Amino acid sequence: MTENEKPDFGLIEVKKPAKPGLLSWLRARFVAGMFLALPIVVTFMLLNWLIGEIDKRVVPLLPPALQPQTYLDYAVPGFGLIVLFIFLTMLGAVTTNFLGRYFVSLSDRIILGIPVVRSVYSAFKQITDVFQTNTAGQFDEVVMVQYPRQGTWAVGFVSGSAKGVIRAGLGENFLGVFVPTTPNPTSGFLLYVPEDQVRRLDMTIEEGVKVILSAGLVVPEVNAAAAPKPAEELPES
Repeated sequence: MTENEKPDFGLIEVKKPAKPGLLSWLRARFVAGMFLALPIVVTFMLLNWLIGEIDKRVVPLLPPALQPQTYLDYAVPGFGLIVLFIFLTMLGAVTTNFLGRYFVSLSDRIILGIPVVRSVYSAFKQITDVFQTNTAGQFDEVVMVQYPRQGTWAVGFVSGSAKGVIRAGLGENFLGVFVPTTPNPTSGFLLYVPEDQVRRLDMTIEEGVKVILSAGLVVPEVNAAAAPKPAEELPES
């Protein structure tokens, strides 16, 4: 071995990766900045569109004396949203007293007497009543159930215990679980599952919705103190 030759100890020489060029560096930084700005831009565009749509529909309903265009040379963005907020607040304050509840009940009876309108009105009325009452057991818990077959698990939201004719047909200790689809959580499947076959998760409703919307890419960290039982401990159906 000559003096200039390095001793061979059986190790493979690993070549250092080449440093990225200027274009590669610029492209990587551009992509990083784009993904950082994208949520902000999309949120701003949605808010701008929503405020504009509300202004276009609310402001023309006001008398000219209350419209900003009467005194200014331009429209005030968000003025319709402010008017709508004040109107809904006053409407809620009126309908919570005795006289307001009487008129609401009277209007319900009138609308429910219309053959075609009552089917649509009653369906939306039931949905709004569910969110307005906000009783316990209505989408207040995130769970996992074995669906669509044994051994595969789906994320769902507890809608409450089985009641009425469903409880009479199934028996005791059944939970209604809404299993939404990904990435659109407004559609899904309503399952009634035995309570002992439901795996409860230590996450909020907002975190569960994020899991659905992100197709499982955004998942909260594990809380070791509230970790669920292993799958093999659950009883077989």
